[in-house]
Order: sequence, then C-alpha cells, then structure tokens
Amino acid sequence: MSLGIQLYSVRDDIGQDALGGTLARLAGYGFTHVEPYDILSDTAGLRAALDATGLTAATAHAKITELDRDAVLDAAESLGIGTVIVPFVPPASIADHDGVLALADAINAVVPVAAERGIRIGYHNHDFEFSQRVDGRTAYDVLVDALDPAVVLELDTYWAAVGGEDVLGLIPRLGDRLRFLHVKEDGTNPFDVTAAIAASRSLELPVVEVVVHEGDVFPLVERNAAFFSERLPAVDA
Repeated sequence: MSLGIQLYSVRDDIGQDALGGTLARLAGYGFTHVEPYDILSDTAGLRAALDATGLTAATAHAKITELDRDAVLDAAESLGIGTVIVPFVPPASIADHDGVLALADAINAVVPVAAERGIRIGYHNHDFEFSQRVDGRTAYDVLVDALDPAVVLELDTYWAAVGGEDVLGLIPRLGDRLRFLHVKEDGTNPFDVTAAIAASRSLELPVVEVVVHEGDVFPLVERNAAFFSERLPAVDA
C-alpha cells in the first residue's frame, strides 16, 4: 500500500539539520510518500533527502497563485512532484460570490501553464469553505463548480467535518475529481475514515496529517501509519 504524510505534521522536527533523519524515520514507519509544504526554501536539500530515504513526493502544498509561479513549477519538476496543491486562502477572501470566483480564476489561470510541464494543480480545503455560505450553498461547492475540471481535489476529511460537512455524503458527489484525501485517526473523527477512503473511487493517495497534538508527535504519526497500513492494503498511488 502507498501511504503519504503531510510534512506539516512534523514541522517542528524538520529543520535544516534534521530533514534527512525525520524522513528516514517516516520511511521506517511505512510511509512511501511525503507531501512537502515548502518546496522553495531548500529544493536541493529536499531532493537529496528524498533520494536518500527512498521516499517520493507525488504532491506538494504551495500557494502558487501568490508565489513566483515559475519558481514553484521549477521546484516541483526537480522534485518529481506531479501535483501542486493550493493549501490555504484567507477565509475572508471567499466570503462572497465575487471572492470565490476570483479565487477560481486565479487557480484556473495556472492550470495550462502547469500542464505544459506535465503538472496538475489541486485545491486543499479547511473548515471555512464548508461553514461559509455563498448564494445559499457552501463556498466549497461554489468553488468546485467554478474551477477548471482539470483542477484535482484534495479533501481534508477532518476539516470538512469540522466545517459541518457530511464527509461520506460529499465524497461521491466529488466523483473522479477527488484524487487525494487528508486523513487521520485519533478517535476524534465523526465519521468512519476507512469508509471515506473506500468511497473515494479515484483515490490516488491517502495522506496522513496530524496537526493538533500534545508533546511528541511521532507516537501519533506511527500509530496512524500502522492503522492505515493494516486496514487499507489495496490502496495504491
């Protein structure tokens, strides 16, 4: 089984001198992929750490609509990243119809440029896309409809649930645009996370993300690796 982890989960441990060791530890837990959240600061160092540990970066979070677009795509190419995902926008920026359409336009404009390099563009949600209503619908639904169909979706299942969304009901509606899931298992999910993955018919990779924790994050990361590895043997990237 292929299983990813968002490196933001171990953000306190991947300073310049600890990146290689941290990635080696993650590989030892059974992760096959990592999802970087910063591919610009030390692209060469990240490439070396990936090569040394045998890990792959299939996806990365990068605010490509705000950063130097070409620099992001250059870094993605050098790291072998096939999907660059917009990770966050200020909630107030998509509080109304015009704001949602402006975001969609900005993302859509990058799609053909990235496609020329064989790179896809994706979008990752938090809670506010679901808790904020636009024209009587969730901001997320309005945004998805306005995005180029080539934009793939990475659904953060935890944040969608926090925003009030029925995660297991949403997944079938997203269809084959849903290619990546952010998942975690710490006993707090109000839905069956295994069922969420099973319902994602075009899933390429589940990605563990552990944001809220107390103390050392690695025991929780290791438990998540074991949980998903044991229960999802058929999932492939």
